[in-house]
Amino acid sequence: MDSKKAYELMADEKKEPTIDGLGVVEVFETEYPELAEEYKRIGMEMYEMFAAKHMDYGLNNIALGGDILNSSDDKKFSLTGLAIRLTDKISRLKNLLVHNRNYVKGEGMEDTFIDIANYGIIGMLVGRNKWKK
Repeated sequence: MDSKKAYELMADEKKEPTIDGLGVVEVFETEYPELAEEYKRIGMEMYEMFAAKHMDYGLNNIALGGDILNSSDDKKFSLTGLAIRLTDKISRLKNLLVHNRNYVKGEGMEDTFIDIANYGIIGMLVGRNKWKK
């Protein structure tokens, strides 16, 4: 079962995951305060990078000229393009790790991880038919 279906089932049942009666997020943030805060900070960095790049590229960069909201073939084509971009980023990450050097200024390992995470989220947005204004 994918995470979206699991979340929807949980929401339908109106059951929040709990640990000893407390929400799992509340317990996590209490037990791991530094990790929780850093995760939130990284999430905001990712969102800021996504917003900046989206303003540069627009919707068509991912839609590839197709109607991904109304055509399953166009959506599949878009998701295939995202898979190729992810493969490129993972190859870059492998090279950075193996050779321990970076020739493109401003595009190191952290930027590559952010790009990988953002492409994953973009894939979810496309899959959920949210890649629109």
